[in-house]
Amino acid sequence: MEAIDILESKNKQANQNGEIVKDSFPVIGMTCAACASSVESILIHTDGVNKATVNFASSTVLVEYNRSVTHDDLQKALQAVGYDIIIDVEDPSAVQQELQDQNYQAVKKRTIWSAILTLPVFILAMFYMDWVPGRWISLAFTIPVLFWFGRSFFINAFKQAKHGKANMDTLVALSTGIAFIFSLFNTLFPEFWHARGIHPHVYYEAATVIITFISLGKLLEEKAKSNTSTAIKKLMGLQPKTLKVIMDGEEVEMPIASVRKGYIIMVRPGEKIPVDGEVAEGSSFVDESMITGEPVPVEKTKGGKVFAGTVNQKGSFRFTAEKVAGETLLAQIIKLVQEAQGSKAPVQKLVDKIAGIFVPVVMAISIVTFITWMLVGGNDAFTHALFTSVAVLVIACPCALGLATPTAIMVGVGKGAENNILIKDAESLELGYRVNAVVLDKTGTITEGRPVVTDVIWEDKHQTDKLKPILLAMESQSEHPLAEAVVQKLKDEGAKSAQITQFNSITGRGIKAMDVEGALFYVGNQKLLTENNIAVSNDLDRKAKALREEAKTVVFFANNNQALAVLAIADRIKETSKKAIETLQSRNIDVYMLTGDNQQTAAAVAKQVGLQHFKAEVLPSDKADFVKELQAKGMIVAMVGDGINDSQALAQADVSIAMGHGSDIAMDVAKITLITSDLQSIPKALNLSRKTVLGICQNLFWAFIYNIIGIPIAAGLLYPINGFLLDPMIAGMAMAFSSVSVVANSLRLKTTKI
Repeated sequence: MEAIDILESKNKQANQNGEIVKDSFPVIGMTCAACASSVESILIHTDGVNKATVNFASSTVLVEYNRSVTHDDLQKALQAVGYDIIIDVEDPSAVQQELQDQNYQAVKKRTIWSAILTLPVFILAMFYMDWVPGRWISLAFTIPVLFWFGRSFFINAFKQAKHGKANMDTLVALSTGIAFIFSLFNTLFPEFWHARGIHPHVYYEAATVIITFISLGKLLEEKAKSNTSTAIKKLMGLQPKTLKVIMDGEEVEMPIASVRKGYIIMVRPGEKIPVDGEVAEGSSFVDESMITGEPVPVEKTKGGKVFAGTVNQKGSFRFTAEKVAGETLLAQIIKLVQEAQGSKAPVQKLVDKIAGIFVPVVMAISIVTFITWMLVGGNDAFTHALFTSVAVLVIACPCALGLATPTAIMVGVGKGAENNILIKDAESLELGYRVNAVVLDKTGTITEGRPVVTDVIWEDKHQTDKLKPILLAMESQSEHPLAEAVVQKLKDEGAKSAQITQFNSITGRGIKAMDVEGALFYVGNQKLLTENNIAVSNDLDRKAKALREEAKTVVFFANNNQALAVLAIADRIKETSKKAIETLQSRNIDVYMLTGDNQQTAAAVAKQVGLQHFKAEVLPSDKADFVKELQAKGMIVAMVGDGINDSQALAQADVSIAMGHGSDIAMDVAKITLITSDLQSIPKALNLSRKTVLGICQNLFWAFIYNIIGIPIAAGLLYPINGFLLDPMIAGMAMAFSSVSVVANSLRLKTTKI
């Protein structure tokens, strides 16, 4: 109720003070989901702020506030509790990226130095445990590991404690801190225990090993976050920074941020289209594969729509700007990708959730153990109380808990790489085995992704040697994107180009030219032949119709009187696509195909590969919406694609898989990349997920079974029965053995077949 009252009062205040605005700011200092919650809570409780939503994946916060609040007010509120936001800079995303890179390098350096200093401490503890000078050497190496290279764990644990929360950092700081303090006391005052007939043990190696391994996990996490930022950065890089605007009949170059609706913009061959608009003058072919996924460029003439980020081919044209800045289709793709990424919870948070319960429970058991022994311990009450309470904390050391997920993931990722499956994070491995719906892009995923000539049918086969050179010469001069497929086909057959004259391109129809003898030839569609009264034999016409029914593009080659040949061009289906789809369906997984291509082509492809579910003529947002629809039905969805147009759906899906030959954006957004173009790697990836998750579950079992059994024994449960009291050194060995068992169990996956 209190939170609702706060929001209601802020709404009233915002309405009274004026306009409510929304701004997004990069956030610095967040290390886990609990930090994201803290940032939201702090900002919501700041006067004048109506709403705050943190996107942990992109380290940004969207704040809704009224104009009475300044950026400095927001920044000061977060700085007071150890966080910060980037404000008043020209390119905040670039600054954030630079800071993330610096942080990654810092974590990397800390991890390496921690490992270097931990090694001698570990060797001394394992082989020279009774050597007194070794304790002082270990102390000297342990201090920098804990309090310099591992200081972030203690700082973050303190931040969490200020908010009444506990996470993995709390567990690390508590256990290593207690182990260090106890070891330090035993190093400085060994006579305290000698006087009581007890040998004082030290546990420096436990503290340093924990810091080193957990630092390695943090390093992997930072790298994953950096990759997420790179994906968004590459999407933004699709839009040029400057453009050429026609003003008073002259070209004026200006920054893209300065363009306004209604400006006339010039685009030359090879240039990226800067904003969305409508062609006003000229014509060209535009590569729109980032939107549709289709490999063939689209012809643009006056009145045609063009979109930011698409690439102009050979022609030049001018267009009127209609959507600029955040309104463009590219900007919407970026926004949707960011939102979809931010809505996901990494599997590593499972450890934080467990630690949130585990830490206070262990602390409570340790305190209760100490008090109980002080009350019932008799003459040795303090000694038993201290030993048992420390043993509880040492045996509850989180090393195995910290290793449970990373070791299984590292082995799983390595196993995937051996099978041409690159896996980016634990989330995909956690969810993969639960997938019951797979959505496939058509072009480049089910098909090869490039147009090829599949059929060439000649009216008179005896004339082919004479006619092929003429056809090759004409198509070599054509600007139509399908001409390249014909040229490649003829060259593969050994044809040599002939000489032609009076070459002419006919918009929307095809091309015509003369040979050296003055004979006229045509290459184009049915309309071109009809308009020039060129006859098509019944046999050739029947075969052309059959090819169209197979969803192939039909091109005619003719002279001035009759059609000489018909060529069929299509995006060929991969040989293994049908088998892979059958394998998925045999596992009771529903398989869907989405494509920007037309209904006829989509139906033909679906029929050939045995698919019942497909949708044609879909845009990027349609693909993402379709994934959402399946998720709303309770399905775990895997999206497989290879293009920029698939990036929204890939980010939205529970498991995202990119084909390795696809765009950088698709591979960056996707959590799994298939190096091979063979779709049979998809069932393998899902099976690898099942085996890896099983390994993680087993690891968590081993990580906790020692605590479940060991903590009561460490607390002295067996002492009244048989007089057994667990020595902290044995507790440390049990903790170490739990780590060994976790690693050994993870390594078993290396020999498993997927």
